[in-house]
Amino acid sequence: MDKVLTLQELGWDEYFSEQRANVCSDGQSVARVIAVDKDQFLLINESATFRGRLSGRFRHESQTNAQLPAVGDWVCIDKSSQDLFALIHHLLARKTSLQRKAVGSSSDFQMIAANMDVVFIVQSCHYDFNLKRLERYLLMVREGGAEAVIVLTKTDLIPADELAEKLTQIYRLGVTGQVQTLSNITGEGVEALANLLQPARTYCFVGSSGVGKSSLINNLLGEQRLETQDVSASGEGTHTTVRRELMVLHNGAMVIDNPGMREFGVSASDATVDSGFADIQQLAEQCRFRDCTHTSEPGCAVLAALEQGQISPQHLENYIKLSKESAFNQMSYAEKRQKDRDFGKFIQQMKKDLDRDN
Repeated sequence: MDKVLTLQELGWDEYFSEQRANVCSDGQSVARVIAVDKDQFLLINESATFRGRLSGRFRHESQTNAQLPAVGDWVCIDKSSQDLFALIHHLLARKTSLQRKAVGSSSDFQMIAANMDVVFIVQSCHYDFNLKRLERYLLMVREGGAEAVIVLTKTDLIPADELAEKLTQIYRLGVTGQVQTLSNITGEGVEALANLLQPARTYCFVGSSGVGKSSLINNLLGEQRLETQDVSASGEGTHTTVRRELMVLHNGAMVIDNPGMREFGVSASDATVDSGFADIQQLAEQCRFRDCTHTSEPGCAVLAALEQGQISPQHLENYIKLSKESAFNQMSYAEKRQKDRDFGKFIQQMKKDLDRDN
């Protein structure tokens, strides 16, 4: 990013400006996180791009990974012209976020990106097309508050009638947002997607490895900045992105590339799950029992719609699975936070007891 940009051109607006006086201390400035490398952060403000580290207090008070800065975040910093690293003291509240359950049995959540306006959910028309995974992505985006746009890549690998059928399947899910189709090879559809990108707004690209996210961003950048590899004979790509990074396009729009995610946990609220499956929720209001699980109860309007072919078995199965998974993850996270608070109180009491004894 050689060009000097104003904070407003980097996405700063009234939402963050109102927080600054209450969050940042006197003498501190603000910067945006554009990359994270383990315990170091690449930051940008209206003057330059530079490295940053967390202050000891910030690191100590951050009880979960989700409370640490992520790509797209705005932070309060201290940095003089002589400092090699800026010191990050505070994190401004996020306008939107994208997070997933951490890998493994941990009940913590991993922040993928923050303060994006639109999330492009990228799937290949060929080997990667998966409606259940698409619903999972849509739920994750909805929970974080951003707008979702579905992008189907590699349209050059399938005939037109097969593409039309895939689009029909997507709209049967109740998707009301935009769906863009394109080919990075022929270029068809790339310009139409580029026209959606507006200056000073942030766009995040998510999807499985090898679906063409990096190739698409290279096309938008107008240069081969992100490493890509040739696809196999089956059309399957190879994972290349190894870190999240925010980049500024020539027109002033900002894009965030992400490593591929094929499997991930969600932590959406009941309301988010219900709104993401609005067709099933509308049917559920007609069920005989208010606590109907839509599995075997008599008078279940959802099962009746299933028998009549109004909804697919896969759609209902995914709704039930995601509802249970999200409820479990929410409960596990709440229990972990309570344990953290209890442990903190224990440490504070121990310190008081030691001070009294001394």
